[in-house]
Amino acid sequence: QETRSNEESTDESEEDESEEEPKLKYERLSNGVTEILQKDAASCMTVHEKFLALGTHYGKVYLLDVQGNITQKFDVSPVKINQISLDESGEHMGVCSEDGKVQVFGLYSAEEFHETFDCPIKIVAVHPHFVRSHFKQFVTGGKKLLLYERGWMNRWKPSVLHEGEGNIRNVKWRGHLIAWANNMGVKILDMVSKQRITNVPRDDISLRPDMYPCSLCWKDNLTLIIGWGNSVKICSVKERHASEVRDLPNRYVEIVFQFDTEFYISGLAPLCDQLVILSYVKEISEKTEVECCARPRLDIVQPLPESCEEISSDALTVRGFQENECRDYHLEYSEGESLFYIISPRDVVVAKERDQDDHIDWLLEKKKYEEALMAAEISQKTIKKHKILDIGLAYINHLVEKGEYDLAARKCQKILGKNTELWEFEVYKFKEIGQLKAISRYLPRRDPVLKPLIYEMVLHEFLESDYEGFATLIKEWPGDLYNNTIIVQAVVDHLKKDPQNRTLLQTLAELYTYDQRYGRALEIYLTLRHKDVFQLIHKHNLFSSIKDKIVLLMDFDSEKAVDMLLDNEDKISIDRVVEELENRPELQHVYLHKLFKRDHHKGQRYHEKQISLYAEYDRPNLLPFLRDSTHCPLEKALEICQQRNFVEETVYLLSRMGNSRSALKMIMEELQDVDKAIEFAKEQDDGELWEDLILYSIDKPPFITGLLNNIGTHVDPILLIHRIKEGMEIPNLRDSLVKILQDYNLQILLREGCKKILVADSLSLLKKMHRTQMKGVLVDEENICESCLSPILPSDASRSFNVLVFHCRHMFHKECLPVSNTVSPVQFCNICSAKHRGPGSAILEMKK
Repeated sequence: QETRSNEESTDESEEDESEEEPKLKYERLSNGVTEILQKDAASCMTVHEKFLALGTHYGKVYLLDVQGNITQKFDVSPVKINQISLDESGEHMGVCSEDGKVQVFGLYSAEEFHETFDCPIKIVAVHPHFVRSHFKQFVTGGKKLLLYERGWMNRWKPSVLHEGEGNIRNVKWRGHLIAWANNMGVKILDMVSKQRITNVPRDDISLRPDMYPCSLCWKDNLTLIIGWGNSVKICSVKERHASEVRDLPNRYVEIVFQFDTEFYISGLAPLCDQLVILSYVKEISEKTEVECCARPRLDIVQPLPESCEEISSDALTVRGFQENECRDYHLEYSEGESLFYIISPRDVVVAKERDQDDHIDWLLEKKKYEEALMAAEISQKTIKKHKILDIGLAYINHLVEKGEYDLAARKCQKILGKNTELWEFEVYKFKEIGQLKAISRYLPRRDPVLKPLIYEMVLHEFLESDYEGFATLIKEWPGDLYNNTIIVQAVVDHLKKDPQNRTLLQTLAELYTYDQRYGRALEIYLTLRHKDVFQLIHKHNLFSSIKDKIVLLMDFDSEKAVDMLLDNEDKISIDRVVEELENRPELQHVYLHKLFKRDHHKGQRYHEKQISLYAEYDRPNLLPFLRDSTHCPLEKALEICQQRNFVEETVYLLSRMGNSRSALKMIMEELQDVDKAIEFAKEQDDGELWEDLILYSIDKPPFITGLLNNIGTHVDPILLIHRIKEGMEIPNLRDSLVKILQDYNLQILLREGCKKILVADSLSLLKKMHRTQMKGVLVDEENICESCLSPILPSDASRSFNVLVFHCRHMFHKECLPVSNTVSPVQFCNICSAKHRGPGSAILEMKK
């Protein structure tokens, strides 16, 4: 009795909740197959890469396409079809049935062979290359394994390949090898040598071979897979070495893998280097505690030498599985496409390797959207069912449902790309759930650009709840994304409620700047004392706007303001700045002081004013100003300094005006600083000042001490010592006298040292001059007489001649020089003497 409907899914598994992805996907072969199995039952099926051949219990053979549609129908027998065999070309088919009938015929030709046996024929297998004339062979299996060959005059000649070990249960023909199974085991026959090359006995002889039949499958031309009971063997056919042949077959079989399974084997198929095993399962019912048939399993295993590793395992729901036995299931496969067909009496299920679309399906089902998106991007050229955008949108929706709004918004950048419609749709979706802030930082700002309304909507959302976030967006977003006027009005409306809000004011200034309303922006910046005010002025050349705001700029940052004003004198004149600062003399002083530092002459008309400003606000710089300024009125400066009793400045001014004696007197009387007085006297280097200093100090012992310590190098100390009154107590007199003597001694030593150095240098130079003058002078054919201008050397070298060469390198023939009138033997160069170069050098006479 069926407990499942026709629409029931076949991909159920005991591990439905497992996180491990299945290796195969399943679907029921429907269309014509459904129609057939409603009235009949499947008994066998053979798979070709182009079509399927299905045999039924009522003796029908149906040819089907891969979707299960019926393309051809054959009424072969009134009883069960046991086996259908196709050659590799798919043009010839062999059919055998339970009533002993065997038919081999061409699907597209008139070739046909009929034979009826007196026993059921379980197996038929046509030669893989039956289409070729010299390979017209097929085998049948009942109680004997018979080989039919077409011979002379198209007669079929049978020959017995094997008998005596019970009914033949299964035959598989691959290339030149035939493998068959009987009650005792599995044999392999080499059709080339007509020799049987192996016998693989079955392991569990207690199992009835008709209930638990042997499954045979050729993986390739030399590899046979055997499944019987719960035992699997993988055999490899190998060539025997020539030295070992003798009476043995040319080939032998080696079992390379052997292992047992948990359940009984109903079918086998290769999958690359793995195996697909269809298993028959029995289990104990929880209700009745009676053993019953369970759903069959399709396992993928990795063979190992003595065991196997399970890769995947699926329990399949097929119609009527409760009533099926192990022999009712078959597994057929299509080598080229890795399709596996599970055949049961009431159902045919197709298992396929999962492709990338299936992998993505599974990831989406498990809500692994990130992995699904990555898989789709990697395989975007091969996937057919899915689109990257659809997966991405599903991922965004999933994140939104989970409440991961920031991650969902971030993924929008990658997934939505340049699709403005989708961007706008997502923004409205985020607005509906109150998460516009989450998507704001990821909105596109260039290529593409959304409608201004979108950006305005986001800005209004921030303006209502987050002033700082609003300010950040205004800084980051280009101003052409939204309608600036609308946003400015919205900010102004909010400032009416909170007029001192610095964040809103600063943001409004930025909006005004973008809108080129620089005057308003500057007012706000100055009110806020914002650091960007100077940058704004420079960037947009707003010097015309700040002519009446100089005081505000100076109050904000006087140093930066002054530098800016001085750097742009051509735009804001010095006179205009001084005029604007007239009521703020302290700021006026800062400006003029910096101007004077840059150029002593530019602000010369304000130097008189600066005297008062320095005196009032910056006395330490007054004296340097007086020293450096050449345009300062000295009388005015002296008057101001005397009024304020600025002694040092007054002393400097008196000295500069030539009144050194008054200046010295002021130092001695006002400052009473002997060191300063002495220093002043040294600077002036005036004997009268020293006399005044001595007269003033003569009755003041501390002053006398200072003079004694410092006067020695400028004035004769005796002049001071003679004037000291008898009996006057002078502090540290002995030390002062000793210092005078030491200074005198030092002067003597210095003079002697200098004299020695001078004498040594003079002697050294004299010797050097003597060595130089003693050196020879080259006289050759190129030299001429400075008097007659003829060559100095005669053309006839044998003639005697006299030449005079002076140290100045002028040369004369002796006879060309005039006779000296003086008694002195020293003769001088006429040329050098005429140029008033002083006395000539000693003469060198060359004679031959």
